[in-house]
Amino acid sequence: MARAAKDAVHHPVFARFYAKLSVSAEPRIGPVRDELLAGLSGRVIEVGAGNGLNFARYPSTVAEVVAIEPERSLRQLARDSALRAEVPVDVVPGAAEALPVKSEAFDAAVVSLVLCSVRDVGRALSEVRRVLRPGGELRFFEHGRGGGSAMRTAQRALDRTVWPLLFGGCHVSRDPVGAIRAAGFEVEEVRELLMPETGPRLPTSYCVVGRALRPGPGDAGN
Repeated sequence: MARAAKDAVHHPVFARFYAKLSVSAEPRIGPVRDELLAGLSGRVIEVGAGNGLNFARYPSTVAEVVAIEPERSLRQLARDSALRAEVPVDVVPGAAEALPVKSEAFDAAVVSLVLCSVRDVGRALSEVRRVLRPGGELRFFEHGRGGGSAMRTAQRALDRTVWPLLFGGCHVSRDPVGAIRAAGFEVEEVRELLMPETGPRLPTSYCVVGRALRPGPGDAGN
């Protein structure tokens, strides 16, 4: 495995906030994580692992998880989570736009609430495609643009102003499914959901969970 820069991203204040928020939200998000990871097997790369809340939910059919996390504080929390996982998890530094692993080395890739904050979505997804074997799966759970015209206008305004500064580079008006298709993946399943399911709609409420395939040799889009 190639060496990677230790701190491709550094948001220590946001990392502490995110770690607390994500744990408190786990009763709602945990079932979606189970849906995201169900049926995976072989070697898996998780891009933007955060504090490692997915690790405990990987099925026993997974042989190994290589978890990429660029933020130092979250990476340490992820390493702690890896010690408690029932499958082998190796947490390493690296950026989504330059994954420090070999091409076609993984059976599946997981992105979970990460495409909102990468600097270059297209390049990150191109890297995911590079490291997947032909026919490999991309599992995704992301938030993005949604709601009516007023909400979408608000989302775009937030992305141009305060939201990325306050929330570790997060953007709320991106189109994750469109970006996945544009990167050459074949979207097999996608389900729209709201987080939280009840109560007022937030700029981050509009989520999708699903799976896509990297086309194999001779397939359309390869």
